[in-house]
This record gives sequence, structure tokens and C-alpha cells, in this order.
Amino acid sequence: MQVEPLPETGRAIGIDWGVKETATTTSDAHDLPHAGHGRTAAQRLARYQRMMARRKPAKGQAGSKGYREAKRQAAKLHRKVAAQRQDTGRKWAKAVARDHDRIAVEDFRPKFLAKSSMARKAADAAISATKRALIEMGRKHGREVRLVHPAHTTMDCARCGARTKHALPLSERTYACTACGAVSPRDKNSARVMLVRAGWNPAGVEGVRPPGAPLPEAA
Repeated sequence: MQVEPLPETGRAIGIDWGVKETATTTSDAHDLPHAGHGRTAAQRLARYQRMMARRKPAKGQAGSKGYREAKRQAAKLHRKVAAQRQDTGRKWAKAVARDHDRIAVEDFRPKFLAKSSMARKAADAAISATKRALIEMGRKHGREVRLVHPAHTTMDCARCGARTKHALPLSERTYACTACGAVSPRDKNSARVMLVRAGWNPAGVEGVRPPGAPLPEAA
């Protein structure tokens, strides 16, 4: 890949892949809402799949004209949604790389969500594809990208480093630290944790503890 360096900005960003948004960041201007391409196409796709099910040929027999047409339309719709997701992800990744020299991003693993209620939304948002686009765009433009292991990122306080004793349920959208009293949206706190774990604490990022500060325990 040919590197095309962008001007330095002196800024860093933490990125958490979330439930309410595809990406929640330490910069409100760079949060990425769910595009919903899959949801928009879901009704049409379901219709094609019903048509295929009704016309499914017996084993060893060729499919009918109606079956082949429904299959072709379903494949075409899948390609369209994939292209839309890719375009959305690349445009967002370009903006993040343009505006930040250092990018701390959660190393999202799809298997974490495969059996949860987040599975459909995670797939629709194409988090994995967006993550790949971000890494590629960062490297293309000479930015420093650090992948942060996702373990306990929703349990740690970005301000003081304390860890809750129990994982928060997905329905709990506010993080409240019992050690230092910090309160913030759950995903925003996680995005700040990405910066801390990456070893970065840029000036101007609210709610991030100073480097080397002691790590208290939550009550």
C-alpha cells in the first residue's frame, strides 16, 4: 500500500464499537450512527427468500425460472447492502484519519456478539468491515493505529481506572464509578478507556486519568 501522509493534527481519538451507534468516540463529531442499510433492505430480502422457499427444487432438479430470478434478486440485494456499508465505513474512516494522528480502537471480535441480542444490529452495522476500513485508512495516511483488547472495557473507569465488580447489562447505558463518582454514557466511557489502554492521554479529552495515576478499586 502506498502511504499518503496527511498533515499532523496533534489529536488522538478513542473508538468503541457500540449498541446505540456503530462507533462511539471521544470526539462527538466523529460518532458513527447505525446506517441501517440492512434493515432498509430486510423486507425485500424476506420476500425473495419466501419466493425461493416456495419454489425450491427437489434434489437433483434444476430450479424454476421463478426460483432463479428470486435467487438472483436476493444476491443483487446482498451486494448492494454490502457496497453501501463499505462506502459508509470508508467515508467515516477517512474523516477519522484526516482529523487524528493517533487512533485507539477496540479490537472488536464478532464472536463476542454472535449469540446475543446485539447480533443482528452488529451485523447490520458491519462493524467488522468498518474496523478494517479504519485500519487500512489509518495506515494509508501514516496514522498510528493501536488495537485495544475489549476485555473489561465496559467495566473500567476512564477517569480513575477502577473496575466494577460486575459487568454491566447491555440495558444499562450509563457508567457510574463508585470509586471516584464519575458518571458518563457507557460507550463514551469505553471510548476513553481505549485511549488509556493505548497509553495516550491527550489534553482536552475530558474524563481521562493522568498517566501514572494510581488505580483505585471500586466499592
